[in-house]
Amino acid sequence: MKALSQKRRHPLAAIALLLMGLLLTGGLYAVATTVNQAKADTTSYSASDVEEGGKLFAANCATCHGMGASGTNDGPSLVGVGAAAVDFQVGTGRMPMQMSGPQAQKKPAQFNEEQTKQLAAYVASLGAGPAIPEEKLLDGKGDAANGGELFRVNCAMCHNAAAAGGALTRGKFAPGLAGVTEAHIYEAMATGPQNMPVFNDSNITPEDKRDIITFLKTIEANGSPGGAELGSLGPVSEGLFVWVAGLGVIIAFTIWLTSRTS
Repeated sequence: MKALSQKRRHPLAAIALLLMGLLLTGGLYAVATTVNQAKADTTSYSASDVEEGGKLFAANCATCHGMGASGTNDGPSLVGVGAAAVDFQVGTGRMPMQMSGPQAQKKPAQFNEEQTKQLAAYVASLGAGPAIPEEKLLDGKGDAANGGELFRVNCAMCHNAAAAGGALTRGKFAPGLAGVTEAHIYEAMATGPQNMPVFNDSNITPEDKRDIITFLKTIEANGSPGGAELGSLGPVSEGLFVWVAGLGVIIAFTIWLTSRTS
């Protein structure tokens, strides 16, 4: 008993217990996260979709992302990014990239809707991740007022309060959101493309994402009832326009006046 007591009081015993506790906690967290992600991806894909998606991936994406989407020096691993990430990146034409640069540019989509679904099915089969959102979350019938508040708190610092977009550092930018489909807006929030942070369901719930989409589509439909938008950049652009226009009128009047006196 005395020897057992001495072993328990050994200086390394506390460190060993701490390491065991950390490993146990980390393991449980990883399992819980995986389960939550797996539950989130409720989209069912056929074996044919996965197979055809694998062929498309090997022919068009593996050069950068590697066979099995494990990643290379030219592209990150796609294991665990989910179907939503693929649907957004491929559906908006950002992937495959047209050229290297600070960030992927939006362009006409290279793949049709069916091919995009197949690519999403293949990547989703590699690991659990955010799923393509359900139609009920994209109906634009949420609370626009709540969505506006959430957008101004979480998104306006990059995308502008009127969702007109804005410049970031090192040649990057937050794009304007007019004309972006409801599904792609939701997927961007769920996956965090480019420089955008990930807003998972713990940060912004699916219902709140629906409200944000409703707000964006509401301001897009309303247009600019006050006149010219001037880029929706606020009082700076408006003041600059008034200054330049006013100065131009003064110069023109001065030229006209001096020509009359001569």
